[in-house]
Amino acid sequence: MTFCPLTLRPHNALTWDLELPPSDAVPPRLSRGARAKGQHSSIPSSTPALCLRPLGSAYPSAALPAAHLGSRDRIFFSMMSVKSLKSLILPQVSFYAYTTAFNIVNGNASYTRRLHESLLLGTGVIASSSFFGLFPRLLQMRLHNVLLKKALPIIILTHVSAMNVVAARSLEPIRGIEVMDKEGNVMGYSRKAGTKAVKDTAASRVVLFGTSAFIPEVFSHFFVRTQFFRQYPWSLWTFKLSCTVLVMGLMVPVSFSIFPQIERIQRSELEKEIQSATEETELFYNRGV
Repeated sequence: MTFCPLTLRPHNALTWDLELPPSDAVPPRLSRGARAKGQHSSIPSSTPALCLRPLGSAYPSAALPAAHLGSRDRIFFSMMSVKSLKSLILPQVSFYAYTTAFNIVNGNASYTRRLHESLLLGTGVIASSSFFGLFPRLLQMRLHNVLLKKALPIIILTHVSAMNVVAARSLEPIRGIEVMDKEGNVMGYSRKAGTKAVKDTAASRVVLFGTSAFIPEVFSHFFVRTQFFRQYPWSLWTFKLSCTVLVMGLMVPVSFSIFPQIERIQRSELEKEIQSATEETELFYNRGV
């Protein structure tokens, strides 16, 4: 068996250019599945012998779930019970600064976006998300109902995280994102596809962060009744942190499987100019992360 070197060059948010060596150095099996430099790699309808998956494919690389896991410790600290609002400011601001930067960087980048727009947008989203995340905690500190005190931080986290995605990627529904056919050819820029991409990403955040915050709280409720906790009260925070890390590690691939990065959209749901540009009944777009 012989192998030949390949060079991948980023073309846009969805596709890569594949630079092949001379044709006599390419094995026959590879030559049939590869495209020459300057052409888009197609979106396969079935699993081929050789499948090149760029950033934004339905099966993302390990780097993307690993990047998501960077927020697990921030979720834990943002969910901690506090006696004063001041002690909660830094964890909340840190968490929403991280998620805002993640959402902007890993959104669909097929539309034109200037650096100063991203900076101004990110600053505003961090400030508003931190405010909406902190303000309900004032109510939490005045509550005496144990169930509400436990449930309120989870509700706040899921709603503000979804709002953070919508705000951080608000330019996509305005300017539109690339919509492609199954061969990777760009059919146009669709605002409706941008809206759908943002909504699905916001829903994935609700599933990911909501589950990662809810399950550790349930397990902790039973853990505090054990004899081990009575002997070592400090073990509660270690237990909750371990649960958060474990649950989020399991939920990241589940979230990607429920909401794949390459999503389908019916041509009838798109703008008229895109409908007239192709006869395909189903088109594709990059949802982002």
